[in-house]
Amino acid sequence: MTTRGTPGALALGPGLLYIAPMGTTEPSDLTTDWGVVSAAWVLLGYTDTGSEFKYSLSTDPVEVAEELDPISNQDTGRSASLTFALAQITATNLKRAMNGGTITTGTGIVTFEPPDLGTSVRTMLGWQSEDATERWVYRQAYQNGDTTITRAKGAAKATISCQFTLEKPATGAKLFKAMMASPLRA
Repeated sequence: MTTRGTPGALALGPGLLYIAPMGTTEPSDLTTDWGVVSAAWVLLGYTDTGSEFKYSLSTDPVEVAEELDPISNQDTGRSASLTFALAQITATNLKRAMNGGTITTGTGIVTFEPPDLGTSVRTMLGWQSEDATERWVYRQAYQNGDTTITRAKGAAKATISCQFTLEKPATGAKLFKAMMASPLRA
């Protein structure tokens, strides 16, 4: 009988998203709780439809007159991002989606005001599969997508849309690290 694939290597479910300040200790395994790795890692909470990681490589073909096909393709750039819509409308999530700002707590009220231009902060993001066979650490992220909150009738919930673009960390580390269970996901 021919094997068509490995069912155990399928990745299912939306996973869990975490956020932490720049420079927070990264997990080094699949089992240690994020909060044990560092108390700075906090769960982002519910999302609308999970998250999407996107990695794009830009290339230019090297062409010569004597060939119909490119003789090579050369890398010219890359971009990576993590997109999700936070389903918990809180002042803290607004601050995360706007790269900073000021939260003030009073009696029975909390207020949020966006950051001043030029005071935005970068952050670290983490993702873990529900079956604990996968973890991703995004080392420097900047929310530069449109922050949209849509209100609608009925059971449609409001969400805070986020698109965090990855940047080269000042430490010289790679953009991200993916950890997967071995040999299942090798």
